[in-house]
Amino acid sequence: MEKKKYYFAVDLGATSGRTIIGSINDGKFDLEEVTRFPNNLIEQGGHFYWDIFALYFEIIKGLKEVAQRGLEITSIGIDTWGVDFVMIGDDGAILRNPRAYRDPITFDAMDDYLKHVISRREVYDVAGIQLMNFNSIFQLYAMRREGNSALKHAQKILFTPDALSWMLTGNEVCEYTIASTSELLDPRTKQLDERLLASLGLTRSKFGKMVKPGTLIGVLTDEIQKITGLGAVPVIAVAGHDTASAVAAVPAKDKQFAYLSSGTWSLMGIETKDAIINDLSYERNFTNEGGIEGTTRFLKNICGMWLYERCRKEWPEEVRKLSHPELQGSAMQVEAFRSIINPDDAMFANPASMIEAIQTFCRQTNQPVPESPAEICRCIFDSLALRYKQVFQWLQEFAPFKLDVLHIIGGGSLNKYLNQFTANATGATVLAGPQEGTAIGNIMLQAKAAGVVKDIWEMRQIIANSLELVKFEPTDKAAWDEAFEKYISIAK
Repeated sequence: MEKKKYYFAVDLGATSGRTIIGSINDGKFDLEEVTRFPNNLIEQGGHFYWDIFALYFEIIKGLKEVAQRGLEITSIGIDTWGVDFVMIGDDGAILRNPRAYRDPITFDAMDDYLKHVISRREVYDVAGIQLMNFNSIFQLYAMRREGNSALKHAQKILFTPDALSWMLTGNEVCEYTIASTSELLDPRTKQLDERLLASLGLTRSKFGKMVKPGTLIGVLTDEIQKITGLGAVPVIAVAGHDTASAVAAVPAKDKQFAYLSSGTWSLMGIETKDAIINDLSYERNFTNEGGIEGTTRFLKNICGMWLYERCRKEWPEEVRKLSHPELQGSAMQVEAFRSIINPDDAMFANPASMIEAIQTFCRQTNQPVPESPAEICRCIFDSLALRYKQVFQWLQEFAPFKLDVLHIIGGGSLNKYLNQFTANATGATVLAGPQEGTAIGNIMLQAKAAGVVKDIWEMRQIIANSLELVKFEPTDKAAWDEAFEKYISIAK
C-alpha cells in the first residue's frame, strides 16, 4: 500500500501559532494539529518586537515531531499576519528582531508621511490599500525617520513568511499576497512600485523576487535536514498572507459571495478579478490585496476579536477561567444595544487597558458605561455586528453581483452568538466554517503545487465535501435596523 502523503502547514497569527499536517484522499481533506505555541509581543526600550527566532524554533520543533513519527512530508508552506518584515544584513544574518505592527513608532508616521512626502490620494491611487498607520510603508518611513540602524544596513527586506522560508531554505523571495499588504505594491502591475520605494530611500533590489502562490522557493537546507531528520523537503510559497490563504479556503459554490475572516482582526470583502480603485473606495478606505490565481481580495479591515481577547486578559482569574461559551452566554442575558462602540476607533488600537478604553468611549458618547464582563462582552459583540452591517452595505455597492451569502471563516466562525448577530445585522444568510480556514488554504495551495488539485474551485469543492457548514438566518430586522441608526450616530 502506498504510504500516505502529508502537507506541513505553518500558520502564524498575531497571538499564537500552529503547525499542522494535512492530507487529501478520495476528494476530502484531513487535518491534524501537530504543535501549538504562543506568539508573544516583546516590549523593550519603548518598542514592540516579534521573536523571529522563537517562531523559527517552533517550526523546527514541529518538523522534528513529524519526522519522529515517520510521516512522509510532501512540502512545507508558511502563512502569517501581514505588513511586518525582517531585515537581513550583507553577511546573511538577521539584523535584529522585527518590529511589530503595533509599535507606537507608527502612530504619527502615516500622517507625517502623507503630509510631507506623498499625498494620501496619490498613495491610494497607486496601492489601493486601506490607509492604516501600521502598513509597511509607514513602518519603514518611521524607521528611516528615527535613523534605524537595522534599516540603514539592510541588504534585504523580507516579509515575515518569506523571512521564515528563507531561514528554512536560504532562498529570498517576495510572495505576492503578503507583499500586497505593504502599501508598496501596485495591484494592477502586481509589482512593487518604484516611486513609493524611492520615497523611503529604497530600491527594488532590497526585496526578493516576486513570486505567485504555489511557487517552489527551495528545499530544506542541509543544516535543517540534519536537525530535523527530514530529507530535502520542498518549501512552497503558499498565499503567505493568512487572510489570502483563508479566503482560498472559502467553500463557496460560485463567485457571488462575501467573506468574513474572523479572528484577532475581522476582514470582510469580496473576491474580484481586478482591483477596485476609485473615488468611493478611497473615501471608504477599502483595500485591494492579492489573492490566488490572479484574483483580488477587495476588503475592509475591522478590529475584530482583539477587543474581546484584550478584555479577557484584564478580567479577574475567576472570569478568565470561564469557557468562551460560558462568558459569551452570560453576555446574552444583558440588555441588547445598551452600549455601542466604533470598533475601529483609534483609541482601541493598542490601549494600556482595553476595558478602560471601551468605558471611556461610552462615557464620551453619553451612553451607559459597561462595567461587568457580561456587559462589556455584549457591547463588543453588538458593536462588531453593527460594524459588519455597515461594511456589508458598502460591499453591496461595489460588488458586480448580488450578495446574499456571507461566509464566516477562521476561529470566529465558532462564535454562534456573533454569527447570529451578524446574520441579523446584515440581513444575509451566514454560513460558518471552516474554523481552520487559513491552514486549509495553506495545505490546498501546497496540494495544487504538487498537482493534486487543479484550481481554486476544485479546492473549494474538496473543502465543501469535507465539512458541514453551520447556517444562520437573519431575525429581528427592526431591532437591528434601529440599533444601526444609533451606531451611525456615535461611530463618526
